[in-house]
Amino acid sequence: MASGRRANRRRGEVEALIDGQCRILCLTLGALAELETAFAAGDLAGLAARFSSGGLKAADMIRIIGAGLRGAGNLISDDDVAAACFDEGVAGCARTVGELLSATFAPADGAPTANP
Repeated sequence: MASGRRANRRRGEVEALIDGQCRILCLTLGALAELETAFAAGDLAGLAARFSSGGLKAADMIRIIGAGLRGAGNLISDDDVAAACFDEGVAGCARTVGELLSATFAPADGAPTANP
């Protein structure tokens, strides 16, 4: 990573090796709003339910990765994400999506869940 900054998991950031560069991704409120629109989710709960149902398509992963990259300040289009090479290929991309969604929607260590 050019800046030398590391991802801060407490802020919902994750790192991924994309096109040979370590990039930070974060689903900010703006990025989540972008995904709500892209997935026609009525609200954050609907978006979380959509992601937790499994069965994400490649196009879904592109949107999530793209929104996460843009949320962390990277200027990149979904077309650029689609053409990018991920460390460990598709498995690495899927792992990054999982880590990003977990960092965004999973409760922090030791924090109580909203609906026990």
